[in-house]
Amino acid sequence: MKTLKHIKVLENVPVLVRTSLNVPTEDGKVRNAFRLKEALPTIHFLQKHHARVILLSHITGKGTETLHPMYEALKPHVKNLSFSPEIVGKSVREKVRNMLPGEVILLENLRRDPREKQNDSEFAKELAHLGDVFVQDCFDVCHREHASVVGIPEYLPSYAGFLVEKEVQQLKKVLKPKRPALAIISGTKFSTKEPLITELLRTYDYVYVGGALGNDFLKAKGVAVGASLVSSEGVGGIEKLLSHKKLLTPTDALVAPPHETVQKARVSDLSDIEPYEAVLDAGPQTARMLAALSQKMKTVLWNGPLGLYEQGFVSGTHTVAEGIATSKAHSVVGGGDTVGALEELGIQNDFSFISTGGGAMLDYLADGALPGLTVLE
Repeated sequence: MKTLKHIKVLENVPVLVRTSLNVPTEDGKVRNAFRLKEALPTIHFLQKHHARVILLSHITGKGTETLHPMYEALKPHVKNLSFSPEIVGKSVREKVRNMLPGEVILLENLRRDPREKQNDSEFAKELAHLGDVFVQDCFDVCHREHASVVGIPEYLPSYAGFLVEKEVQQLKKVLKPKRPALAIISGTKFSTKEPLITELLRTYDYVYVGGALGNDFLKAKGVAVGASLVSSEGVGGIEKLLSHKKLLTPTDALVAPPHETVQKARVSDLSDIEPYEAVLDAGPQTARMLAALSQKMKTVLWNGPLGLYEQGFVSGTHTVAEGIATSKAHSVVGGGDTVGALEELGIQNDFSFISTGGGAMLDYLADGALPGLTVLE
């Protein structure tokens, strides 16, 4: 995979950079700037070498959201930065032509154009016409076959930015972890996680499954999980995984009726979940077990909070985070809410590596490859 440093000429060259600005906002302001900070080294390197930098990015949502709050958040950190409310077209081409060396322009949310997610070749070609070189620096979309991910490299010499290069280097380490090793995997949809869990059970000493994913395993064990979120289909291979001696599942839970606040929750044994209750977080016994186990590990891999974090069910996640932070393990963490938890606790610097990828991180660990990386080879 060629990287930024393999580009021989950058002086006055228009460089398209697929960057990661997909961050949460509230009242038009950026709420968590982690990914924005991770995007800066590549931008600054290109500015230092007098390239003309065209930033491409997206924000998750309905496709109508704007990247303007991200532009405002970047301005104090990126000199000579401007914003274009258009993505492609004559006016954008003129703006790029008129850029001076070292200037940077951020184009509007790529997903405002439906052709981005459709991987439309004409849209990819229009984007490619804006630059002479393409730099992929958005690891968290490298598992997507979108126009700005796999389409543009068909038309331009393409390279990995510093963030993508760092992500691959760090995740390669946990593909072959120093043992003993613990993996903590949360989230939803067993069918999408089955290949990863299978691979982790082969290479790790302990694999804990939590969140809604954990509910699938508890249900397969015969636990009455009440109104908990479970996969509606595609759990055919779960019994085989359940029999694996390395697999860990919750031993207790924080439960409440769905949509209730954390104040209405109670700690429950797995045999005592009422039909109207849902598992909304790992119980204290489960969280303490994982925190203690992490102290004995040489490698800890963690993706996804242990409970419904965005609705205030944070205690399990916080207990585990603090346990890993005080361990001597090589610790790699990913997933938006997981990273947010570390920042809330002020312990993000106590982890070896924090990935910007959620789904991309999991797919890479399962397959050792991603579409957005393959096109750079």
